[in-house]
This record gives sequence, structure tokens and C-alpha cells, in this order.
Amino acid sequence: MSTNYDDRPRGGGYDNDDDQDRRSMGGRGGGRRMHRRRVCRFCIDKVDLIDFKDVRLLLNYLPERGKILPRRISGNCATHQRMLAEAIKRARNIALLPYTTD
Repeated sequence: MSTNYDDRPRGGGYDNDDDQDRRSMGGRGGGRRMHRRRVCRFCIDKVDLIDFKDVRLLLNYLPERGKILPRRISGNCATHQRMLAEAIKRARNIALLPYTTD
């Protein structure tokens, strides 16, 4: 081993200022954003059943593509998300809602 080995700076040769500059430059990765949890609209209104004939309500949970919005995006609780999916499928079955868009 040479004597110069002990004299080298440790930590990859970067100064602490450079590390702080790289962290503060935005970019990708690293920090986690604080997201506000969406509250189930049906729980607030105390809805027991979601009516499949209420097309205006169901259209709020269908994007242009025609897929059912997932729970993490819509903010529904698990119980109401299952009811919502079932109501959308029933409305599609009797042609109140489209399966897909053209």
C-alpha cells in the first residue's frame, strides 16, 4: 500500500456542496410528495346502493377511454368501489353506457 492512499479524500471525491446542489436541483427520484387522501364521495353522502340507471353519476367514474377508474384515483372506499363497478357493468349490459369509445 502506498502512503498516498491515506491522504485521499473519502466519499468518492465529491465535495459536500456538490451533493447538496444535486439534491436541490429537482429532477427525478429521491423525495416523496405529500398527497392528500381523497375521501369517498358515497360515504360522505351515506349512499347505501349505487343505482345503475343514474348515468350522470356513473359517467364521472368513466374516462373517455371507457375504463372504470381505479380506487386509488377515484378515492372510493372498497365497498363503494365494488358497488360502482357492478353498477357500471349493469349499465353497460343494458346499453346505458358504452363499453368503449370509437
